[in-house]
Amino acid sequence: MNNAEISIILPTYNESKNIRGILDHIKKSFPSNLKLETIIVDDNSPDNTAKIAEDYFHSIKEKSSHTINVIKRKAKNGLSSAILNGIQESSANTIVVMDSDFSHPPNIIPKLVDAIKQTRCDIAIASRYVNGGSIQGWPIKRKIMSKVATLIAKKGLGIKSHDPMSGFFAFKKNILDGLKFDALGYKMLLEILVKTKGVKIEEVPYTFVDRELGSSKLDSSTIFDYFKSVWKLYKYGKTVEKDEKRTSVKFLSKAARFFTVGASGLAINYLASMIFALNSDMWYLHATTFGIILSISTNFLLNKYWTFEDRDFSAKRTIVQYGKFAAFSSIGALVQLGIVYNLVDQWNVSYPISLVLAVGVAAFGNFLLNKRWTFKEKVWS
Repeated sequence: MNNAEISIILPTYNESKNIRGILDHIKKSFPSNLKLETIIVDDNSPDNTAKIAEDYFHSIKEKSSHTINVIKRKAKNGLSSAILNGIQESSANTIVVMDSDFSHPPNIIPKLVDAIKQTRCDIAIASRYVNGGSIQGWPIKRKIMSKVATLIAKKGLGIKSHDPMSGFFAFKKNILDGLKFDALGYKMLLEILVKTKGVKIEEVPYTFVDRELGSSKLDSSTIFDYFKSVWKLYKYGKTVEKDEKRTSVKFLSKAARFFTVGASGLAINYLASMIFALNSDMWYLHATTFGIILSISTNFLLNKYWTFEDRDFSAKRTIVQYGKFAAFSSIGALVQLGIVYNLVDQWNVSYPISLVLAVGVAAFGNFLLNKRWTFKEKVWS
């Protein structure tokens, strides 16, 4: 089966009055030849929502490339878990999440998809709270509740989006790679925003229209789940901050060890070169060469054992690592010479300052290269 170009996820519970109409509007929002996949995740609706959706698909499948996959869950396990279930079953990398009660207008879907497809962003949010967006049909109490919930999310969790509580959004599936979700409560977008860092976000204004058919799923348990979810996400953020601080300290500690070993290598280089030159008939350039080889060797052994705490000294592994270390050290020496030459001759910087800058850049480059390629560690760890 070929992958779809777009996967639309519709979590449903007792949406028999809306499901056929929303599916028809979704189909009409895109060209008939587009590989569109709608995934309905139904929580065992007693009003036959799932069957109506299946019957609708059977009526169109011969004349449309639009496929409909109905996932029937045995219990009502919550909106976020339904969305996550749909994501797991989706075949497209561009995913749209929306409600099936017409509060999320299908004509906005192409605008969300367009933002993703043109690579302007990784997440496109249909927003009620940006210029051009609005809400119709809500009483004052509901509007206040929404504003308060949005404020809590933005201030408590550091979210920049104007409408992090939106249930209508599109995103690139691959931004979720490696992430684990609690799928608690009814605001999946909020969890995605907290757990995906550095992604680009765009907000598309739309008018939210309260449902005309069926009943709202908002109740006291939903509100309780929201606060529980915010608290878990807050703790998650604090844990990530602590991990990042620990990683920073570990990175700086290893860098300091690497530079300390480098300083000791300079001393060894100098002493060995002098000993070879003064206590034998060796030509001073040969003596210097032996001093360099000895300092590279001692630097390698100290960095392997102390800086990177690699205690595996098997012959093949150690020889390969030594070869890489020596190669990167040679590259560092060339980089150092190039920087000194350019700073002194091209930019008229004094030699002592140029030397300090060049040594710093070359040493840090050596550290990163050896950390990543010689000792097989992640750069930022």
